[in-house]
Amino acid sequence: MSIAGGIHNAFAAGAAAGCDCLQIFVKNQRRWSAPPLDEAAVEAYRAAARETGIAPVVAHATYLLNLASPQAGLRRRSVDALVTELERCTLLGVPYLVLHPGAHMGEGADAGIKRIVAGLNAVHTRTDAGGARVLLETMAGQGTSIGSEIEHLGRILASIKAPGRLGVCVDTCHVFAAGYDMRTSEGYQRLATELVEHVGLDRIKCLHTNDSMRACGSRVDRHDHIGKGKIGKDGFRRVLNDPRLTHVPRVLETPKGKDGRGTDLDRVNLRRLRTLVEE
Repeated sequence: MSIAGGIHNAFAAGAAAGCDCLQIFVKNQRRWSAPPLDEAAVEAYRAAARETGIAPVVAHATYLLNLASPQAGLRRRSVDALVTELERCTLLGVPYLVLHPGAHMGEGADAGIKRIVAGLNAVHTRTDAGGARVLLETMAGQGTSIGSEIEHLGRILASIKAPGRLGVCVDTCHVFAAGYDMRTSEGYQRLATELVEHVGLDRIKCLHTNDSMRACGSRVDRHDHIGKGKIGKDGFRRVLNDPRLTHVPRVLETPKGKDGRGTDLDRVNLRRLRTLVEE
């Protein structure tokens, strides 16, 4: 949900759409810096959270960050910005910050993973161990991004000095575009098996439930409305009704707007998801 006009406004928008959990940005996602959160902004956020009862809230890091970059200056800037965003999350009481692991920019996954590990270690030395945690997001494999293979995330988790301070966010559009075909029992089992082997299901703290405009294995990240894309309803039935993941909040990142009858598309997509949940 948008935080235009103040972070607290996301709660009213979420309540209007029928949300029972939220994802927000804790600053303008198109800029590196942001003015500090003052006491009034924090109290307004907490008051809106209490009033609506919407929880949990997950934040998403700015898209500018790239811990895997071969450019030392960009890596330093990314570390500094990630520290700031985690501090803002902790101040607000937001437990998790979803992060795109990074792009190696042509130097290969091995080099990129080493840089991500070094960057996260640096972030952890500068932030409170009891504060907000980073969730590494699964990626579609577009360009040189790292995280399209579940094994990539496993290698980061295995190499980090404080693995308990990291979790994982699984994006359905991304894993589908990366080649994990959730539409079939075999494809979903492959995804689940790799998550168990390389990550551990207890580390999955958020699900981004998005359909995909592009085909399985396309490695193209284009989100679509639930049931309207290539994943379809059967794929979502599998993930929504997996008893091992029922504790995980599910967040929509589907296109905004209104349908032909003037109904908010977030409400439409939420309704479609909820009809797929088996009692």
